[in-house]
Amino acid sequence: MPNSEQSTPDFRSGFVTLVGRPNTGKSTLINALVGEKIAITSTRPQTTRRIIRGVISRPQGQLILVDTPGLHRPRTLLGERLNAIVAEAYSDVDLIACCLPANESSGSGDERIISEITGKIPLIAIVTKSDSVPKDALPKRLLEVSKLAPWKEIIPVSARKGDQIEKLRELFISYLPTGPALYPDNQVNEDDDYMVFAELIREAALEEVSDELPHSIVVVIDEIQEKNIKTIFATLFLERPSQRIIVLGPGGERLKKIGTKARREIELVTGKQVFLNLHISIEKEWQRNPRSLEKFGF
Repeated sequence: MPNSEQSTPDFRSGFVTLVGRPNTGKSTLINALVGEKIAITSTRPQTTRRIIRGVISRPQGQLILVDTPGLHRPRTLLGERLNAIVAEAYSDVDLIACCLPANESSGSGDERIISEITGKIPLIAIVTKSDSVPKDALPKRLLEVSKLAPWKEIIPVSARKGDQIEKLRELFISYLPTGPALYPDNQVNEDDDYMVFAELIREAALEEVSDELPHSIVVVIDEIQEKNIKTIFATLFLERPSQRIIVLGPGGERLKKIGTKARREIELVTGKQVFLNLHISIEKEWQRNPRSLEKFGF
């Protein structure tokens, strides 16, 4: 149950969604804001495939951050559904925060996203990766961003260095309506273990495979056994048999590396020793198959 002590007349609670082009630092930022890893990160575009909600509880309010897949020009049915997820996510929130990297100029992709989010919901611009440009170059980027939309606020942040992260938390909460806490104050996300573990395995796979393969990978947790050692059985689904060779690597070494990386991350999350059993299966052209997408929860 939510903490009743937080239900004071001036307590604030609500939802803020983060939007932006792929690879603008949204997932890294949400992890920094929550203070724990709840979203996987990668340099690969379109890493985030689902809505992730991170809960931040403070004496003055409770903020629920909604991380979304990056809006993009879809090439598959999966891409279309991911864009639909984003549209639904920012239709029912209290504040929309648009992530715009400090080290990139704004383009048509940013303009398209901004045109879709501009409306009745207040907008804030977050200039991410502020540590990636010289300090004297940042004002020029902030001025460029200021001309893109009727922002309520513009704030530069560095999730990697933690610059202005607490200020951003406070800013978000200040825009929320008054109301009671919506989650227990010790809860940081609403995902179950199956989803968390599957995403950590996919993150490890993204770090190991070649550039053309990441979008073809989806991970399903088949079973979790709780004995002396937590045992997790998982399947990595690919689209074509030729991709199996890439993921396995010579003598199965790449799959072993994926398993080792994923196991370490899961052990950090659970605080327990883990045995991870990975298998590979083929789900032909699953990104374009409605039945496959439904099977995988899209």
